[in-house]
Amino acid sequence: MSAARLTIDLDAIAANWTRLARLCRAETGATVKADAYGLGADKVARRLASAGVRSFFVALAEEGAQIRQAVGSGPRIFVFSGHMAGDTQLLRNLDLIPLLNSPEQLARHFDALPRHPFGIQLDSGMNRLGMEPAEWKMVRDHAIAADPLLVMSHLACADESEHLFNAQQLDAFVNMTAGYAGPRSLAATGGILLSPEYHFDLARPGIGLYGGAPFDAARPVVSIALPVIQTREVAVGEPVGYGCSWLAERPSRVATVAAGYADGILRALSNATRLWAGDRPCPVVGRVSMDLITVDVTDLATVPDALDLLGPHQGIDALADDAGTIGYEILTSLGTRYRRRYLGSSI
Repeated sequence: MSAARLTIDLDAIAANWTRLARLCRAETGATVKADAYGLGADKVARRLASAGVRSFFVALAEEGAQIRQAVGSGPRIFVFSGHMAGDTQLLRNLDLIPLLNSPEQLARHFDALPRHPFGIQLDSGMNRLGMEPAEWKMVRDHAIAADPLLVMSHLACADESEHLFNAQQLDAFVNMTAGYAGPRSLAATGGILLSPEYHFDLARPGIGLYGGAPFDAARPVVSIALPVIQTREVAVGEPVGYGCSWLAERPSRVATVAAGYADGILRALSNATRLWAGDRPCPVVGRVSMDLITVDVTDLATVPDALDLLGPHQGIDALADDAGTIGYEILTSLGTRYRRRYLGSSI
């Protein structure tokens, strides 16, 4: 078969959640938005539920519907985007909990679903989602009287442990929730790793579950093997690929593998990363194209049937560094053509 193989270790995801839960003094939930960071939300959520997760977080109500189908009626599912126009039926029928981001969303929710559970998202300085202090002051008494299940905010720089903005946001969140006795949440993966004062009552790790920084103790979750379609000999001075961006400086053997930017292998990796034959690195030469990548395999005694893009010697963050991006983008860019293989039970 010519399709690249993507292997996802569900047991590693569960183990990473368990490790983070042990570091956290609060209940530890799980963020499974964006199809569980591109890895298959239904299978990932079921495996996490079997490991003990009882609170899931998604970006959209439509994502919440998929998670509800996967985990059944028990766990809580929080929706970061809140109560958007048109969400009412999904929220009600699937028992999804919107995290209301504005006075307008608060009014919409109370009008449409007056007795339905909800949470509140506050802006502690990130200026992205949530009520700013002045907005919160206007509606706070009304909102708290309705008994929200959670009041939360989001850290902007938690992956940089020494960043001064972390403490500023912590202070802002504490001040905005002073006197509120209900459950609060501030920490995702980075917040869990900062210190216990960021944990509050519920943490919601995301990238750390999937093997990414800043959780250095995470088990690797993803491996990708790209099948070799063809090899050829390239003479000194001959080009390879679109734009002739690589010229052979020695007699070279070049392998063409079956994957490209249509599979989420970013074009920025052209001439900038490597594939692996066991423990031997093989440089990518020429541009990453839509379906194909060319690789210098001159130094291999034998060219294998497939070369590894992600695996024991190169994780998502190393690949992200080569592309000038972050591990989140590597994972969420994965395309639909891979032959996906799951390790471990998703029950």
